[in-house]
Amino acid sequence: MLTSHFPVAVTLTGAIGLAVGLAAGPRNPTTAMARLPIEGEMPSLAGATTWLNSPPLRPESLRGKVVLIDIWTYTCINWLRTLPYVRGWATKYKGHGLVVIGVHSPEFPFEKDVENVRRSAKEMRVDYPIAVDSDHGVWRAFNNQYWPALYLIDAKGCIRFHQFGEGEYERTERVIQQLLAEAGAGGADRGLTPVDPHGLEVAADWRDLKSPENYVGYERTENFASPGGASSGGRRVYAAPPTLRLNQWALAGDWTVERGAVALNKAPGRISYRFHARDLHLVMGPAPRGTPVRFRVFIDGKPPGAAHGVDVDAEGNGKAVDQRLYQLIRQPGPITDREFEIRFLDPGVEAFAFTFG
Repeated sequence: MLTSHFPVAVTLTGAIGLAVGLAAGPRNPTTAMARLPIEGEMPSLAGATTWLNSPPLRPESLRGKVVLIDIWTYTCINWLRTLPYVRGWATKYKGHGLVVIGVHSPEFPFEKDVENVRRSAKEMRVDYPIAVDSDHGVWRAFNNQYWPALYLIDAKGCIRFHQFGEGEYERTERVIQQLLAEAGAGGADRGLTPVDPHGLEVAADWRDLKSPENYVGYERTENFASPGGASSGGRRVYAAPPTLRLNQWALAGDWTVERGAVALNKAPGRISYRFHARDLHLVMGPAPRGTPVRFRVFIDGKPPGAAHGVDVDAEGNGKAVDQRLYQLIRQPGPITDREFEIRFLDPGVEAFAFTFG
């Protein structure tokens, strides 16, 4: 079973620890140099349905290399915020014995479409080998449960370190360096890889984050506040209540609430959400491919202005062209409870999940 996105880091090298990356301050470079356990052998990658940027790779052909397996799905905001680091390590250590392999294990049905994966990888500058894991064969081989998940494999093919979620970037890079040193590879700069994230890749504002991820399909949603609740699988005209409490959301207009999404049957239609976070994202897109859906975004009833995300302008105007994650709000601060609204001007949009940062 696919489990969930993991927002903060979990490293398993003996005891389990939680962290939010480098926010707690720099670590001693020797921290990760303790003896790393052997956590099993690298499993087969044969479950991949196809490969991008590379012919199929096998564990046997990777002997002598240090391998970083990055399990991801392209709409996952937690993975997107780790991408600058993984991309940087792939570039810095490629000539020193590190092989980075992205394993794309989808969450939503549209993420199984290899052309969607190909397009997203190109836009995100993921140019290292990608095992397209649309049937979750590699996911199961690793007994994985979360996005994102990193596994580091030594030159002998043994898993030596893994991490779930964001953060612990310094520790992970020090383990990469340690495993390369064990393999006899030298010459790489021992400093930490600099990153310069932009847009969706910027780390969350954890101190002001009080809104959790929420799916909008009837199977997994929480805090739905339209009067009468959700009619599972049936077309209905919904209305928004006069007010929303923090982390409540509502529909207005002619919608069908499906198992994993909500679908707009007739324009106009609205989704409202009361949230507390710097960033608000929505996984959405047009159900019929190639049919863009226009929308406008408001915050507390007004155009977002300086609080607009990368996918809308200051007046809140945007267009859903592909099924992906859209950043709709990025507030400059101060962060308080705010009411978000997206008004769709065309029918045919599907919305899957809200995430925050």
